[in-house]
Amino acid sequence: MGELNAAPGLYQARQNEIIYNIAIEAERRPLQGSGLWFHDDVRNNFYYASYLFAAAADPSFELPFSREEAKIKAEAVLLETVLLQNRQPGTELYGHWPLGLDPLPREAAPHELPVEIMGSLMVWFCKHYGSRLNAGLRIAFHTAIGHIYRSGFFRKPVVYYGHHEAKYTAAKLIFGKQFEDEELLADGRKSLENTLAYISEKGMPEYGSLPWFWHWVQAFTCAWELEEDSGLKGRLGEMLDYLWKERGQFYLRGAWAGAHSRGWPHDVPADANVLHDYVQFGDFQLPPLMPRTEYAGFLFYEAPAQVRAAALNRETPVEVAKVTQKVVPDDPQPQPLIHSYAYLTGSFAAGGMWERVEEFDNEQLRWAFSLPVSAEYAVNRLYFFHPGQGCREGDPRHQSRHMEVLYHQNTILSLFPVPEDEGDTITGVLPKGEWLKQPTALFGQAGGVYFAVFLSHGYELNEREGYLEVSAGGMPGGVAVEAISVKEAAERGAGDLAAFAAERAPVAPTFEAGAALGVSYHTIRGDRLQLSTGSPASTQALLNGSPITLERYSVSGD
Repeated sequence: MGELNAAPGLYQARQNEIIYNIAIEAERRPLQGSGLWFHDDVRNNFYYASYLFAAAADPSFELPFSREEAKIKAEAVLLETVLLQNRQPGTELYGHWPLGLDPLPREAAPHELPVEIMGSLMVWFCKHYGSRLNAGLRIAFHTAIGHIYRSGFFRKPVVYYGHHEAKYTAAKLIFGKQFEDEELLADGRKSLENTLAYISEKGMPEYGSLPWFWHWVQAFTCAWELEEDSGLKGRLGEMLDYLWKERGQFYLRGAWAGAHSRGWPHDVPADANVLHDYVQFGDFQLPPLMPRTEYAGFLFYEAPAQVRAAALNRETPVEVAKVTQKVVPDDPQPQPLIHSYAYLTGSFAAGGMWERVEEFDNEQLRWAFSLPVSAEYAVNRLYFFHPGQGCREGDPRHQSRHMEVLYHQNTILSLFPVPEDEGDTITGVLPKGEWLKQPTALFGQAGGVYFAVFLSHGYELNEREGYLEVSAGGMPGGVAVEAISVKEAAERGAGDLAAFAAERAPVAPTFEAGAALGVSYHTIRGDRLQLSTGSPASTQALLNGSPITLERYSVSGD
């Protein structure tokens, strides 16, 4: 990336918009008694101060405040942040920073996470802005970077092929180059080659995992921007091409369609961590709230042209199917393959993971319908699940294992074989819009999409922040959801939501209860879908009377 005062291109203009907005917020936000803005996550102080300094140091930004005062404020926060590092060799987590800072930041214990991404970004920041920092801060940064290198936090093997090891790999390359450590550089090259080979052959074990996917992107983009060796830079480019191809396949105007192995509250139920998407694709409005600022305004790698073209043109619906294999090193048996599916159109997307997988902190989002990111509705997803361990009121995550699924284009069927002792209520998330209620059905319009939601039991609706929560008791039972664009519905003769509801209500699915659960549904496009289960081992999914095999959903998605 060029200097910020270079003539901005399309991508740079979007990055400058992010830099400007965060700088405005940073200058406006009052400092706490500690001299920091944030005590929840030490990294946020580093990010906000970086943006404030960048804006103040660039004369092309028209700022509504004093540049000199902003620069002084940013340098003060950066210095206070840097000095929170554990600088005592031989102590536990030497070279690390605390994560949470309450009540007294300077007494907070170091934590293993912040340095993973912040350490590499500090090297980038010093390279680009070090000459403009005051002498004391410049020395403090160089001293901190030395402590990071000597801590050796990144000297770990690649085992799980997840986001932690991706950051270790990038750090090996960055710090190996910075300190002319040929052994570390060689380890970094090997880790990069092994990681690229694994994910290219077996997929990313952390499928759709946010915000950690963006740590992959930032770590390797940081290494790519700092690298001067053409061969290694080329391999880093191949890694970034892979990552952006993965992102682009599930992209719909800021939304990430399909299943997610993990997600934080700002990623579920709404796609809110969108800054990297905004810079790369730019086909939606930058939202006012930016819950994960990180370095989207600084780091950039242009995705391959064909990836961008496909992601930005969804007028022809596409199906994306992938096979992934998770890594469990202490298990002598190979992990089973897991299959994901997504169907993307210009108006909405649908899909998820066929198999239920035990994930860290039980944060798997099994399936969802996704709408483009828009100011029209705060939450852009629709999905149902049975609450599992860790699920709390107002936090629609943490799904139990009690769900069987069938995915086919614009329709998803779900059955919930819930044991008596695990609660008989399922939860649904509906985007705000216009909804027509019937005893066991909901017909709605959100954005340019109509939804038909059929339940096996009655339900209650509750207003939540940004969405409607459906609570349906009496399980075991099931849910069927079908979506269609307003445009296609009009072409089929349904001119408004009431007409759409009048057409679909008479063809509600048939639910079967008892020892075996079942649901049968005729879609608006004429397909007959059937899902039945007596137990997870005996689940049967049928399309027009023929069994659905996962081979149908195991193409490369290219």
